[in-house]
Amino acid sequence: MRAISPTATLGILGGGQLGRMLALEAKRMGYSVAVLDPTPNSPCGQIADQQIVAPYADLDAVRRLGSLSDVVTYEFENVDVRAVELMERAGVRIRPGSHALRITQHRLREKRFLTEQNIPVTPFAAVENAEDLAAAAERLGLPGVIKTASGGYDGKGQAVVRTRAEAEEAFAALRGRELIWERFVPFVHELGIICARSESGAMVTYPVTRNIHEENILAFSIAPADVPAPVAARAREIAERIAVGLDFVGTFCVEFFLLSNGELLVNEIAPRPHNSGHYTIDACTLSQFEAQLRAVCDLPLPPPRMTSSAVMVNILGDGTGDHLMGVPELLSDPAVALHLYGKRHAVARRKMGHFTLLREPSAATAALLETAREARTRLSWGTKVLV
Repeated sequence: MRAISPTATLGILGGGQLGRMLALEAKRMGYSVAVLDPTPNSPCGQIADQQIVAPYADLDAVRRLGSLSDVVTYEFENVDVRAVELMERAGVRIRPGSHALRITQHRLREKRFLTEQNIPVTPFAAVENAEDLAAAAERLGLPGVIKTASGGYDGKGQAVVRTRAEAEEAFAALRGRELIWERFVPFVHELGIICARSESGAMVTYPVTRNIHEENILAFSIAPADVPAPVAARAREIAERIAVGLDFVGTFCVEFFLLSNGELLVNEIAPRPHNSGHYTIDACTLSQFEAQLRAVCDLPLPPPRMTSSAVMVNILGDGTGDHLMGVPELLSDPAVALHLYGKRHAVARRKMGHFTLLREPSAATAALLETAREARTRLSWGTKVLV
């Protein structure tokens, strides 16, 4: 497969912040960018040369994006797989392909794929009816986690259940959708690893991150994770096996549960750049977004090297206002890099941006995390006052 060089056009399905950061890298490297997203002036559309404003299921719009682009990728996994298949049938170079998307956008298919690859996952069962629910509770035990098989993110579409009554209540609330029951696993840490694989099969992995969630949304990612070397090596090995097993082309993330005995269980696969990899923009010689671009264009993939220890901190809206206050105080630390996503309304729990705190590679993790927590307190949302 031929390499796609700068001045070509990159098409992106999805106009959110991941598309925005990918577009920024593409523009820096000399590519043109076209994006398809239903929201006018989307975060990615603000950077792209052209935005097609249409639903993802609008196949005419999908065809138009394909006709404009030399290569197409997507920034989140909840795109309609039929759109990807349509492009493939039309001869459009779209990466990752429909096979990887079909598996990774559906939790049951993903768990079954991983099981076939002999990669450990949390024990699970499909739940279609009340009998399945009772059988899952009996076999997997309580507490458990009931999730939709597709469409959920940041804690949406799932519920932790501790009793049969809670399980029945969650089942009723999610009725009508494909569901999966997972055993609740008491983990020590949540970890993640970014991996990129090119059309030619070249592959690179990034340092493992330790990810801290608050109310089911990623709050902090610490890189590199403070885990034993064998754990990090095992995470890399699993990510590489997944890449080969899916014949994946692009950047993806594997999220893990680390158990007290040192075992890793795969929680899920994100078939695109991931929030926990945003630190790579400022702390690595190759960002996850440049790796995505290089991979789908089949350009050389040099091994990334960390230049700093880092903590990535998400900036969430809280619904109190749309003006971010405290930025001068935050940036009084010269080793803080701020990234805002161009979203107009800071509704509660919306990811509005992030900042990355950089320190020497030998910095102690506990101190780095505490500094990042303190830095976050400098920011708040309010109403902009014109003077």
